[in-house]
Amino acid sequence: MAVIEHTVLQFSTSSSSSLSAKVHPLVIFNICDCYVRRPDQAERVIGTLLGSVLPDGTVDIRNSYAVPHNESADQVALDIDYHHNMLISQQKVNPKEVIVGWYSTGFGVTGGSVLIHEFYSREAPNPVHLTVDTGFRNGEGTIKAYVSVNLSLGDRQLAAQFQEIPLDLRMVEAERVGYDILKTTMVDKLPTDLEGMEASMERLLALIDDVYKYVDNVVESRVEPDNNIGRFLLDAVASLPKLSPTAFDKLVNDSLQDNLVLLYLSSITRTQLTLAEKLNTAAQVL
Repeated sequence: MAVIEHTVLQFSTSSSSSLSAKVHPLVIFNICDCYVRRPDQAERVIGTLLGSVLPDGTVDIRNSYAVPHNESADQVALDIDYHHNMLISQQKVNPKEVIVGWYSTGFGVTGGSVLIHEFYSREAPNPVHLTVDTGFRNGEGTIKAYVSVNLSLGDRQLAAQFQEIPLDLRMVEAERVGYDILKTTMVDKLPTDLEGMEASMERLLALIDDVYKYVDNVVESRVEPDNNIGRFLLDAVASLPKLSPTAFDKLVNDSLQDNLVLLYLSSITRTQLTLAEKLNTAAQVL
């Protein structure tokens, strides 16, 4: 009996299935800043991602820089010399940071992304493609990470496909305030330190209220308990110092007074510098 051979369409997912990425907020702010400063005729901005690969295989994205480019419907031209010069300059400051991928602004992957990804595949093994929606559609900045997966038919490689991977974007409260401002299409002014602290405290109170509701639901058997969440809450409570309400109020008031003194001194310094500059200008005129 003759044996019938079937040709199977396969995806090469040797390492991409378990790959994940972590991006620092500074990278997102830098990308948004480059998008604002882009040339008038440019529709999007692309650039290089720098970082390292952690022992568990997570790609840690810590820095970035924009790369000038021109693209049309069927071709993309990168300023490779600028890219290499910037890489040399960056590694003089942070020698441990290497190329881990590239980024582009816009919603999702476009047709020209394949050509750019091929270039970065020669610069780094299995590079990550980060997309940042600088338009903040629906008030949310969609940030996604992709890797390239080879699509083959039998032994013949046909094309490459972008596959999304898990992305971790963690922020402290100060960074969260700045990110929320970026999501707003128009702001009258940047918040002051006290306004930023007020917004952070309101968010903290909302999170504490959510924790109270979760604990009550678990105690009343309305929600199934989760051991991981329970251990996390136990560690968080155990990390808090044991202070009486009076000692806590004194600590907060002392810290607030120190901050107010620093603000007052910085205001006096700015005033003195402004007066010195005006006096110097007047002396030169006379």
